[in-house]
Amino acid sequence: MEIYLIRHTAPAIEKGICYGQADIDVTDSFSKEAEIIQAHLPTAVAAVHSSPLQRCKKLASHLFPRHPIQLHNDLMEINCGDWEMLAWDDIPKEEVNPWMDDYVHVRIKGGESYVDLFERVSLKFSEIITQHHASDEAVVLVAHGGVIRSILSHITSTPLKKSFDEFSLHYGCVIKITGTQDKLQYQVLSNIAHEKEIHKPAYS
Repeated sequence: MEIYLIRHTAPAIEKGICYGQADIDVTDSFSKEAEIIQAHLPTAVAAVHSSPLQRCKKLASHLFPRHPIQLHNDLMEINCGDWEMLAWDDIPKEEVNPWMDDYVHVRIKGGESYVDLFERVSLKFSEIITQHHASDEAVVLVAHGGVIRSILSHITSTPLKKSFDEFSLHYGCVIKITGTQDKLQYQVLSNIAHEKEIHKPAYS
């Protein structure tokens, strides 16, 4: 079994803004980033699965124009609830500080915790590999940093608290997973660094 995990390209959003499931477009560097990704893709593909958010769907359609793109809400990024599209520094400290102290278990107001994200993503990933386990061709998932980090944590039994240190995933990264349903391993094929992302208040 071969599964390729692809993170979307750079999103068109100002740094320091909180976003998760907000449907953000991509930047003008999309074509250049997609070309880099293309160089690391398999020639034979059985299926393409994607988050329905346009930054993923657009990339999936661009990379695999001859394949139907199977969209799954469970492959969307973490739901940032009431914080979506707010500047991190404008989120009330009494709301954001408990989450910063334990983002794995504490739910964002009106949204999800990291555990919530991990559980829905892991279930969908298991369904996908069960669906395609007998295929001789690769399966592709185009998704988000939190989604890919959840999958890698799932297959390696990495604690979620350690996943950000263990899995540094830049925009446009390509990860190849191989093995059987019971034993999967991963390889980073491409992970070109971008400017540092900001996903927390400046004072933290």
